[in-house]
Amino acid sequence: MIETIEAMLNKFECGKLTRRQLVLSLAAVAAGAQSAAKEEGFRAVSINHITVKVPDLQRTSTFYQEFFEMPLKQHSAKTRILGVGDCFFGIEQGDSQAARVDHFDFGIAGFDADAVRAKLKKLNLKFDSSNSKESFKFYDPDGFLVQVNAPDYVGHVG
Repeated sequence: MIETIEAMLNKFECGKLTRRQLVLSLAAVAAGAQSAAKEEGFRAVSINHITVKVPDLQRTSTFYQEFFEMPLKQHSAKTRILGVGDCFFGIEQGDSQAARVDHFDFGIAGFDADAVRAKLKKLNLKFDSSNSKESFKFYDPDGFLVQVNAPDYVGHVG
């Protein structure tokens, strides 16, 4: 980056760049450096949703829709997606009598599925085998199922 700035200053001093062009170029270089630094991590900017598995899908869905006035956004025979502000609450038909939290989901700024998978692989963490660029799940070091995607992910029923 220092070489780039020095080259811009040399062009300015030789009259090949106006002061305005120099300032705009320096701002662009600085912005690029900031975004490059941010790209190293995967900043969670929202809890996109939480999904639970329950023994009685209809009963649980009706309770949350009526008690908390959550609108039904999507549904299928085994899944309900209820609206909660900019997020959603997922309810799935479970295969046992015990209700449980199935997974939680983080909205990631600048989500890049391949980059997240590469970092998980370096950490020896297991992730689903789908090739989805939109969203996928992995197990954290404690065994919790975590889903990741862009902050504006709206979910899908199956």
